[in-house]
Amino acid sequence: MTDTLTLLGIESSCDDTSAAVVRQSGEAAPKILSNVVYGQTELHAAFGGVVPEIAARAHAEKLDLAVEEALSKAGIGFSDVNAIAVTAGPGLIGGVISGVMCAKGLSAGLGIPLVGVNHLAGHALTPRLTDQIAFPYLMLLVSGGHCQFLIAHGPEEFTRLGGTIDDAPGEAFDKTARLLGLPQPGGPSVEAEAKSGDPRRFAFPRPLLDRPGCDLSFSGLKTALLRARDAMVAEKGGLTRQDRADLCASFQAAVADVLTKKTARALETYLAENPETPTLAVAGGVAANQTIRGALETVCADHAVDFTAPPLALCTDNAAMIAYAGLARFKAGHQDDMSLVARPRWPLDKKAPALLGGGKKGAKA
Repeated sequence: MTDTLTLLGIESSCDDTSAAVVRQSGEAAPKILSNVVYGQTELHAAFGGVVPEIAARAHAEKLDLAVEEALSKAGIGFSDVNAIAVTAGPGLIGGVISGVMCAKGLSAGLGIPLVGVNHLAGHALTPRLTDQIAFPYLMLLVSGGHCQFLIAHGPEEFTRLGGTIDDAPGEAFDKTARLLGLPQPGGPSVEAEAKSGDPRRFAFPRPLLDRPGCDLSFSGLKTALLRARDAMVAEKGGLTRQDRADLCASFQAAVADVLTKKTARALETYLAENPETPTLAVAGGVAANQTIRGALETVCADHAVDFTAPPLALCTDNAAMIAYAGLARFKAGHQDDMSLVARPRWPLDKKAPALLGGGKKGAKA
């Protein structure tokens, strides 16, 4: 295997069509040569959320263009690519299939090795791509569809300490935005509205803080906001702009409070086994929220733990993280073939019991 590896990454698990090129020489820091992302916000705007069928079709239409642009921006051709890494799950199955089929076609047609990547591993390894932090580190993966505390022991070895038993924080942000008539994606909309709001006006619940462990819940918080909204509408006939801002600020404060207190618990477990050079890394779309990020930094400072978070552009779904995760698998000798399947569910910690139950397609999380 050559000392310098160049991987093309493909990501299409939700509503971002992305292709990227990442290169690494030996043990030097990896370099992102390109990272192209085509969003679908306008396609889903009228529906208040991502429509899987629309997302899948958009991926099929854009994947080849994203790959072409990623190679062009990187200044390379297919002959310079050592392997193709693709998100093989978890995610919206139509989108995942689109990406996997594109990657299979390229692999077969060009004779380039294929590497299937767990989308969650892409997020979890992003701090290695951006900051080269050492294993083991504590990872808070907090996104639109997932929320987990993981100890990352290696590129494919993770221990889950806890996670959401219902809605992920990003999903709760999206639903809150819909309830308040704010545009999607909900995370940035709620955060922007909250800037002018009073986070203490509404005493929203902090679910599961009265129970031990690191599991989280956000469904009840969303329901509490719905009831508060309905109560004001019934009383006053509607919401003022300040009412909406206060609801957003109070909701955001509750999410930040739950995440920080659960993070403190996860840190205690992690530090008991890893007291030297400890690090908390956070990744996923919700990691872009400045209030939540600031609260997590404070928790780390209180525990004398280093804090790292990727640049905002690498917090949301992107192919650079997939290319890097694929590079790590490829260096370890892992390859896939034409039998690679798209998976709607794919837990990182295969030994941990399912948080959301199971079914014919396997553990949900």
